[in-house]
Amino acid sequence: KTYGGCNPLLAACDTFRSGAVEQLGMHAKCLGVPIYSKGYSKDPSSVAAAAIEQAIQDKNDVVLVDTAGRMQNNVPLMKALGKLVSDNKPDLTVFVGEALVGNDGVDQVRMFNQAISTYGRNHKIDAILLTKFDTVSDKVGAALSMTHVTNAPILFVGTGQKYHHLQKLSTQSVIQSLFR
Repeated sequence: KTYGGCNPLLAACDTFRSGAVEQLGMHAKCLGVPIYSKGYSKDPSSVAAAAIEQAIQDKNDVVLVDTAGRMQNNVPLMKALGKLVSDNKPDLTVFVGEALVGNDGVDQVRMFNQAISTYGRNHKIDAILLTKFDTVSDKVGAALSMTHVTNAPILFVGTGQKYHHLQKLSTQSVIQSLFR
């Protein structure tokens, strides 16, 4: 099954959080997208590399790698994330965070960016995806700060629980909310 002309493969590289592989598997099933997983307590970088090899064999042209990168205060997880980036050299690194956490999100994205820069050999976040954006009303300051800190655009925002609720950010609505 293709999406927007792409033939994706999901890679379950959150080998830390209990239930993460099964959760991603449910999304893969709902979307009709293949998933590559090796279970838990594995090196996420090795799982990503194996998923990329599998994608090449199966002629998938996009590999979406799910990681355990949100726990920014967990140094081993941050090092593993940096190693994954360094070893696998992704074309695009997207930080996924919740819009409703406010300035904590700025700290998260800063530490995520620092981890992939330090441990990932100067790699940086390319884009940001903010979930629960519909819950922040006109409080967009943290989102703007996140883009400023990383110099990365907000690629998509989640505005609900369904897959089609993932939308491009309306720059016009953000600007209007700043002047209310």
